[in-house]
Amino acid sequence: MSLIHFPADAPIDEVAGCVRENGYAIVDRLASNETMDQIERDLEPYTRTIGYGTDSFLGKLTKRTGGLIARSPKVRELIMDDLVLGTTGQILSHTTTFQLHLTQVVELHPGSPAQKIHQDELVWDMYPFPPEYDVQCNPLWAMTDYTEEMGATRIVPGSQRLGRGAKFTIEDTLPAVMDRGSVLIYTGKIYHGSGENKSDKIRKALNLTYSVGWVRQEENQYLACPQDLARTLPDDAILIAHRDHAQAVTF
Repeated sequence: MSLIHFPADAPIDEVAGCVRENGYAIVDRLASNETMDQIERDLEPYTRTIGYGTDSFLGKLTKRTGGLIARSPKVRELIMDDLVLGTTGQILSHTTTFQLHLTQVVELHPGSPAQKIHQDELVWDMYPFPPEYDVQCNPLWAMTDYTEEMGATRIVPGSQRLGRGAKFTIEDTLPAVMDRGSVLIYTGKIYHGSGENKSDKIRKALNLTYSVGWVRQEENQYLACPQDLARTLPDDAILIAHRDHAQAVTF
């Protein structure tokens, strides 16, 4: 059994429908190799100097680098991708606004063990969001090829309906194997975790996630994106039209 993939030109309704039904969708090669090459060049001065995680959940052989709006123009383009924003707008359509929640490069180095299977929405201190209420939509872009040997993110399909406290092992999951430039879009309710990196390569991903507008961001964009830079962002970084109404996207 493998996870569900869509081509880069797939209709937004189909991708969003898959995320709603299964908790995730993979869109193949949505970004070019050239885009990923430029992002790597932009971020290398920061990823090179960042330290590893300090506990087993963050990963003692995993590096996480944030503040990407200020550090890479190409990252800003991915954040404004039409398919990703359209899908996010449908998944979070129960809210009048959604916002950029977190920007992060995740580098899984050789030897890094598999992560505990978890839900991302637990970041809000275990708050019991209703089962039907999605608080976030999480695109995870592959900066390198995503193979099972390299520790591809692992998913429990359909687990977004199980609520808090479900327990899974790695054997219950499927790897999100995908090519560089592809994107895994999943909800904050689905159970997932990084796999074990058994290779001699670094598995890299861009975690560019969105949340409903009324919750606190995991990465405070008012601090991460300097005011002078924010003034230069295009108008469509502030207001995005979804379906019949306008939804403000706050950066």
